[in-house]
Amino acid sequence: MSLWFRIRVLGPARPVTPCTACTGVSFASVAIHEPIIRHVPYSRSPGLWNSDAHPSRLSRGLQTLIELPSYNIRWHRLHAPVVTLLGQDTAHRNCNLNGNAFQQDAIISFKGWQYAVFYSSCSPSGPENDLQLEPLFVYLARRKLPDTEWQTIVFDDYRQTTDDGHNTVQMGICPGDGTIHLSYDHHCDVLRYRYSIEGIASDPERFRWSKDVFTSTLDHVPGIDLPHENFGYVTYPCIGTLGDNMFFSIRNGKAGLGDDLLYIYRAATGIQNNPYVHGMDYRDGKLHTTWVYRGFVHYDGWDDPLDAKHKQQAGPNGAENNHNICYAYSNDGGYTWKNGQDESIASLKEGGSITPDCPVLVAFEIPKGRGLTNQEARAVDQEGGSLWKHYYRFPHVRTWTQNIIGPVPSPRRGRLAIGKTGDLFLILPNPTNSSLRILKSSKAKAYADAVEIWSGVGFMGEPLVDIKRLEEEDILSVFAIAKSATSSEDRQVVVLDFRI
Repeated sequence: MSLWFRIRVLGPARPVTPCTACTGVSFASVAIHEPIIRHVPYSRSPGLWNSDAHPSRLSRGLQTLIELPSYNIRWHRLHAPVVTLLGQDTAHRNCNLNGNAFQQDAIISFKGWQYAVFYSSCSPSGPENDLQLEPLFVYLARRKLPDTEWQTIVFDDYRQTTDDGHNTVQMGICPGDGTIHLSYDHHCDVLRYRYSIEGIASDPERFRWSKDVFTSTLDHVPGIDLPHENFGYVTYPCIGTLGDNMFFSIRNGKAGLGDDLLYIYRAATGIQNNPYVHGMDYRDGKLHTTWVYRGFVHYDGWDDPLDAKHKQQAGPNGAENNHNICYAYSNDGGYTWKNGQDESIASLKEGGSITPDCPVLVAFEIPKGRGLTNQEARAVDQEGGSLWKHYYRFPHVRTWTQNIIGPVPSPRRGRLAIGKTGDLFLILPNPTNSSLRILKSSKAKAYADAVEIWSGVGFMGEPLVDIKRLEEEDILSVFAIAKSATSSEDRQVVVLDFRI
């Protein structure tokens, strides 16, 4: 049985991220170092890819689709990663759907298995020698760690056709009942949600890995069987663990003019309510959230429910209206919320919500028009210190600091992750030269500086990280998009495994 509770954040909503069209970038050509590679060829089994080794190419059936790119390694403090291929990326689209910073988790480890979710074009019902570019389908892959091959489900009962970078796919696992949850294809749209039978993640070898263990696409969450008033205008779904339970958050409304809602899935009992905004992390009984506000600019048709101008990738309500970095946390799973000075600011039991006029919400005041991007990276270290981009909140003295990590050549967002010993890893993309960098910042030095420990070329998009595996196993799994060295239209969804 599932129980949920809903939390509403009033005022300016979590902002919309404009899509970024794919661009071809030239490759560096010095100090080439080839990674270790495993490939996943296509199988005719319905809804499933079987795995097999192959020396140099990704194949499906008899057809070779794409050459693997070369990687330019400038630093050797990390060895070359083991690179496994999940599937073909959506290079024919204008907007990226795989690898975006606002995907809370596209790659997750749980009970010795790793899961990854992405979109791809190839339909299992098509002929083996026919690459179908449209429509796209949701793919869900799993592998037994550390190094078995990926098994991949294709959800071919739902066709994704909208070329909009907001419409990513999100994944979450509820530890309490072992269910896997997916939500996908939203930009101010009706909720699209599916979930598995109980136990599929807690005892994976007991079940056959197929789409039959999942529901069809639903317009509601488990426990709320009827369409809900807040599930008709959804953007940015986000799923994460909350102890043995799970949270699900959405923005309901337009950019700069909507509410952020948090739902708590309780495996044993059901659903209820409290505030959420930009990104959320859970550690030692605390939910931490950081966000920016976006001001709303009125335009003709803004109050027309049928008007779709807000879905365009440009307009008056873009990221230039972002301002301020805000922070709050909850000690009781979202019922009550406190600011960075440990002062109570909202209580569900008293009918409260987080609003812009709550005291001491703002950690750093940043005006509009200063390049502040929404859905930037954040993390929480083992002591409960909250990191957001290059800002850090010391948990015991309740103060914030900032440390510049050097110039960033583009607005593409990176990822933050905490290692076993509390050190911070920064995974930073650079689309100007199609590169990916990994920096390490020492906990012992209070994250005062960052040193580059690996760099490679041939990547695009915004990297995602298996947070749990890094902290538990000292292995950094990076979900990324690899570009072909021979064609800008050939890209692969890959996982890079670094041993720290």
